[in-house]
Amino acid sequence: MAVANAEVEVLIVGGGPVGLAARALLERWGVRVLLVEKHAALSPFPRSRLVNVRSMEIFRQLGLADRITADAFAPKYGRVRFRDTLHGRDFSTAAMVGVNAPVPESPVIGVVTSQDRLEPTLLAAADTEVRFGVELVDLTEEAESVVALLADHRRGEETRVRARYVLAADGAGSTVRSLLGIGTEGPGALGGFTTVVFDADLGRWCAHQPAGVYFTPHGSFAPLYPEGGWAWFGATPEHTREADWPDVVARALGPGADVEAEVVRVQHWVMNAFVAQRFLHGRILLAGDAAHALPIIGGLGMNTGLAAVHNLCWKLAGVLHGWAEPNLLDTYEKERHPVALRTLSQAVANTKLMVHVLTRRRDQFATGEPTSSEIELPWSDRFFAQLGLVLGVTYDSAAVLTGNSTAPELSDGDTDYVPTAEPGHRMPHFWLTPGRSTLDAFGEWFTLLTPDPTHWAHRTDARWPLRIEHLPKEHADLCGIRPQGALLVRPDGHIGARWQDRPSTDGTLQHALASITRSAPF
Repeated sequence: MAVANAEVEVLIVGGGPVGLAARALLERWGVRVLLVEKHAALSPFPRSRLVNVRSMEIFRQLGLADRITADAFAPKYGRVRFRDTLHGRDFSTAAMVGVNAPVPESPVIGVVTSQDRLEPTLLAAADTEVRFGVELVDLTEEAESVVALLADHRRGEETRVRARYVLAADGAGSTVRSLLGIGTEGPGALGGFTTVVFDADLGRWCAHQPAGVYFTPHGSFAPLYPEGGWAWFGATPEHTREADWPDVVARALGPGADVEAEVVRVQHWVMNAFVAQRFLHGRILLAGDAAHALPIIGGLGMNTGLAAVHNLCWKLAGVLHGWAEPNLLDTYEKERHPVALRTLSQAVANTKLMVHVLTRRRDQFATGEPTSSEIELPWSDRFFAQLGLVLGVTYDSAAVLTGNSTAPELSDGDTDYVPTAEPGHRMPHFWLTPGRSTLDAFGEWFTLLTPDPTHWAHRTDARWPLRIEHLPKEHADLCGIRPQGALLVRPDGHIGARWQDRPSTDGTLQHALASITRSAPF
């Protein structure tokens, strides 16, 4: 057995939004965590721009939604616009559903914000140790733990940390995934891109028609913060070392713009499109871009990673605290791998359509073809109407007891969301009292929603964290349960079991909890 300098329950590798969110979630469960990030500080680049409605539900559970919203753009920025140049008129536009305005299916609204504005909020959301400038360079798997070799670049020393589990959220070029020899599936690298962060006065063209991003055939422009700042991103030009970046931005703005860009920083990056073949390897779990790297079009990447660790962290806590068996962790891959593949397919389709419409528009100008002619819109009229993909995720695993219910899986391309209380689905949002949603009843415990809490009170078992919540009759009817029926909701807000009427035996609830947390047949 390798000698370790320290021991923790979970070692998180990677200090991006997914790793930081996992740290906050695990701390709320009382799990001892160490997070290491190879870079010396949080990233100064905007990177991910969209926090969708499901992610905001998770942040509401963490008590962060109001702070994130206060730092973000107003809802009117929840829109994309297509222009021939930034200073031209829109030739098309689309709202981001669940971001530009509230939707009745959720108690929250998504926001447009930059990742460098989001990450400090997530970092401050927990007190557990974070080590910047520390890189994982090797792993040794043991029967009951994993020993990680860490290189501290600032101190010039190596240390070993023993963890019960390792959560690898170390990006698309994941060191952990590489060390484990886990392959990927999907198109892979789609090309090299560059982001230029700059200051300039562009309000004359955009203030009256706000958007989270303006797509043009010469690259895309995005406002960074409510108080100012812009980013341009597009294909990486040749000879980047000699590139005149203010001139690159000026040419992308188009002739006649007459704007001088003050460049702040430049980043080159690769747009990837893949899903890891496995999310679980012994006591090591992949998350975020290490598990699924998605093209940026549609804003699905970071949000998919946040939903995944929300699925995972309660399971890790259950295993570490002893009320769940280790094989519960198998359901993480079983539930989230299909979601990642489906989301990858959607993101790749988004990207192809985006390239098509911008190329078609550019070709029209080159050939003199009338630009008023019809072009296929890149969202097929519903590009950002993706609530089905965001809120309609369905889990089918041993951690869901379907009984006689059917839980249809979301098919590729589905955009509609129809709330349902079928097992495996996210619990629908209803207002229990003014300002308090059904989703607010969930936390570091299982929740039993029932019209008759008294009937179920004596059926509980102290082995599992469980709270009983009254479900008003009008909501019970919509959920398909009778006066003594109940819904058992997992800590991640997905329905684990449903009884349409009173159970036949007193041990029904205990049996369900044991089956879900031990992945045993019901």
